Amino acid sequence: MKKEAVDALGCKAGLIYVDATLGGGGHSKLILEKIQPKGRLIAFDVDKDAIDAAKEKLKGYDNLTIVQDSYTNITEVLQDLKIDKITGGIIFDLGASYHQLTQAQRGFSFSQNAPLDMRFNKDADFSAYNVVNSYSEKDLIRIFSEYGQERFSKRIAKKIVEQRKVKPIETTGELADLIIECTPRIKSSIHPATRVFQAIRIEVNQELTNVKNTLEKVFHLLGDGAIISVISFHSLEDRIVKNLFREYSQKCRCPKNQMICTCKPPMLEVITKKPIVASEKEVKENPPSRSAKLRIAGRVLARE
Repeated sequence: MKKEAVDALGCKAGLIYVDATLGGGGHSKLILEKIQPKGRLIAFDVDKDAIDAAKEKLKGYDNLTIVQDSYTNITEVLQDLKIDKITGGIIFDLGASYHQLTQAQRGFSFSQNAPLDMRFNKDADFSAYNVVNSYSEKDLIRIFSEYGQERFSKRIAKKIVEQRKVKPIETTGELADLIIECTPRIKSSIHPATRVFQAIRIEVNQELTNVKNTLEKVFHLLGDGAIISVISFHSLEDRIVKNLFREYSQKCRCPKNQMICTCKPPMLEVITKKPIVASEKEVKENPPSRSAKLRIAGRVLARE
């Protein structure tokens, strides 16, 4: 839904836009094409490999600033760049990028054997290896259940703890084989390890916490009429976006027993009452898009 997400921003020359998740640079390229010659784009990514690839794709655009940092630090970064408000809009494409998922050595996928890694930021100390080999059985059950919605969380966690007493689990292949071994065979188009790998990736990168905290920062950084466009691939991410959009768009947030409303005006107007999903054509061309959901909102009042 690259086109839909960027079109929602209503890009105009002369305004400031942010791509919070640069990845391969696809969204940034579309934005830059629309805001020439006087618009400005700030793009974030913690992944140096992704930045290097995106720089090649986006070379020649003078009004682009690429920042190797997490979008969680957006307030501080924009302050350093002397930017008070995002006047045009911001886009988030949550989760792992195509660039990360297709690099076997990054350990995001079980399709090829690689060290257990899954870090968005390769300079970070904490990786999937730490989760798998140091978390208690109770904590493993929790993240597999909450973040992966894995129905066999208990038996997988138990097997992991048993196995690492003998030898640490070091590769994606070892973990995937262990999951296959300890779960029943059921008819499904999804590999048995998919949900567990997703849960570990979310834990390693603190994705849900980062999304919630950052969105709340961003609402205050948007200028009047600026648009926020968010693509999520996980139901928990989508729920966070949905709930925050709803909360910040409500006219009254007072307790039910309070007689007179004392709320400030709502910050947002929700543009998508229901999320936009990929078309059948896009799903055929890009199967991962089947789980994507796009939500859009606009800043209605930049007064605190």
